[in-house]
Amino acid sequence: MALKATIYKAVVNVADLDRNQFLDASLTLARHPSETQERMILRLLAWIKYADERLQFTRGLSAEDEPEAWLRNDHLGIDLWIELGLPDERRIKKACTQSAKVALFAYNQRAAEIWWQQSKSKCGQFKNLTVWYLDDEQLAQLSEFAGRTMVLQATIQDGAIWLSDSQNNLEIHLTAWQPAS
Repeated sequence: MALKATIYKAVVNVADLDRNQFLDASLTLARHPSETQERMILRLLAWIKYADERLQFTRGLSAEDEPEAWLRNDHLGIDLWIELGLPDERRIKKACTQSAKVALFAYNQRAAEIWWQQSKSKCGQFKNLTVWYLDDEQLAQLSEFAGRTMVLQATIQDGAIWLSDSQNNLEIHLTAWQPAS
């Protein structure tokens, strides 16, 4: 018998002062049986970073041809492709050719640093690609927010993300390994 996804619900209030974007959203995240809690909460952080009414989670790990989240336009084109992890060059190329903007969130310090050294020059070819890195310590602190039901407030200013719920407060600083040109 196959394991089923675990459903998480998040009510998120985002005040993105950098983009002048203010949004209240009710989100549903399906955590794949092979997905860690850290990866699932990083998906939510990526959504918060690029919050938009049309930004949607996809089938993620269950679909090789889809990103973790995407922002589709009225013509079914992809304006933003959000990827997590350490993808190979083919996946990055596919994302960058199919979408106007691509945001990659790298994590897992040891593997990510090696991956970045090997992939930096290849990633530099894609002007619409932004590579963010979240270190292990911040990811561990972020995972404390994970719960089957979450009520989160997020404020983004000068690149910093302040995240809070009824019990936790955290200031997150993503490292831009490659800002989009």
